[in-house]
Amino acid sequence: MSAAQRKSSKPTGNTAMAGLPLTAPSGGSLSSTLSSSSTLNTQQYFSRATDISQMDMQAALDQMRGLITIPVRGSLGPHGVFKMAFYRKQTKNHWARDDPAFVFLQLVFLLGACLAYCVAFRTLSVMGLLMFVIESVGINWLGSGILVATIGKNVAEKFMYASPGAGQLSSSRHVKQSVEWLYAFDIHCNAFFSFFVIIYGVQFFLLPIVLGSSLLSLIISNTLYAIAFSWYFYITHLGYRALPFLKNTEIFLFPIAAVVLLWALNIFGYPFGLGWNAS
Repeated sequence: MSAAQRKSSKPTGNTAMAGLPLTAPSGGSLSSTLSSSSTLNTQQYFSRATDISQMDMQAALDQMRGLITIPVRGSLGPHGVFKMAFYRKQTKNHWARDDPAFVFLQLVFLLGACLAYCVAFRTLSVMGLLMFVIESVGINWLGSGILVATIGKNVAEKFMYASPGAGQLSSSRHVKQSVEWLYAFDIHCNAFFSFFVIIYGVQFFLLPIVLGSSLLSLIISNTLYAIAFSWYFYITHLGYRALPFLKNTEIFLFPIAAVVLLWALNIFGYPFGLGWNAS
């Protein structure tokens, strides 16, 4: 082969980075291949969840720090966390994390926060701690995560698919990508961590203030919750925006308007007895 032929046969950058095959391999359909890949990924995830030695704790901590910091030069930032999902797609053909370290640490932090709040409220009985864990972990984190991930995946797949580009021909070989449910749950976990830092972390040190009945207590408490929920929806938006086959992901920012409205109604309704303390 001549030098010119070798140069022309060298894959381009786009071809080398493509993580999703456009044609089905012989002996099987493309859909079955993708399904098998997803199944293997799920099996690997739960397999690693039972072995702490296989978890990259430092990488998970770096991502957590990135989710709650303003991106500056040299730092990860929220955008950088979801950019790592793009690299996973290119190298492993899936968007979701295959390392359960992030979820593991999140559970550890939640359990620690539950214990701290039980001590603060002098609820030291086993039943009291168990009820707090069920509410915080089972409902606030896991239950809401399953619900939000399912709704987000269905909304994205039904209303947000980007149409093919003008130069892209419609073909039976064209792959219509789907939003992985595990990735949608990853988005919830990322967004919930920022919520956790504000509501379970910052609020803990302000309990003597936010549990009061004054206007100041109401303002501080409701402001904390408004920031937490707004940051949750912002991170959620970033997660779906990272998927290149989706459009109009700004829809996930719309709930922030409702959060701001409720915050304003609480503050300005307080003199008329209409405000309530979120804490």
